[in-house]
Amino acid sequence: MCGRYTFITPAPAIAERFEVAVPADLVPNYNAAPSQRLPVVTNTEPGRVQLFQWGLVPAWVKDRTTGPQPINARAETLAEKPSFRQLLQRRRCLVLADSFYEWQQTGGSKGPKTPHRILLQNKQPYAFAGLWDEWLDRASGEVLPTFTIVTTEPNALMARIHSRMPVILPGREAELAWLDDGLGPAAHQSLLLPYPADQMQEYVVSTLVNSPAHNDPSVLFPAA
Repeated sequence: MCGRYTFITPAPAIAERFEVAVPADLVPNYNAAPSQRLPVVTNTEPGRVQLFQWGLVPAWVKDRTTGPQPINARAETLAEKPSFRQLLQRRRCLVLADSFYEWQQTGGSKGPKTPHRILLQNKQPYAFAGLWDEWLDRASGEVLPTFTIVTTEPNALMARIHSRMPVILPGREAELAWLDDGLGPAAHQSLLLPYPADQMQEYVVSTLVNSPAHNDPSVLFPAA
């Protein structure tokens, strides 16, 4: 599962790394959480960063206030789930990030949960594989763009912390392939693999990160 992450890389570095135009109002986010508007790059507009709401609201939903708004989608069953099958074919995105948080359950099912921050060994930004859609409010005419992050089985590093991990696309070639409409679902699904464990690192952070209200550099500090 992936329920929190960071996006703190400066805009010029994002523009260069992903070859995109970056909006002027893009700001760092130390504790990105569901329902927030967060930076993505879509297959339909691969040259610019857009801000979409995290938590998928499919276009076919009549009332967005009822029913689930999944923040994650399991890679293994994308082609089977009605909510995700067509999006895999026509609405994929890069979810821009530079680390994510995961909570390790300790002391049994009722024991405390310890938050970890997970990032690449080189500390560089990267992209999660995502799916997106647009929901139209027929009463107001408002269009709400939303996304979900694809998850997969954990690598050796993540398996010590949690049973799932987000799909981190391994470099520019894989990112461009994920956005490529010329590839079929099978080719896209073949990209949804665990990131190599030896290229990642993690450390325990304080429980400040438990609340999205704490959105500042303090949530990045190692736990005392």
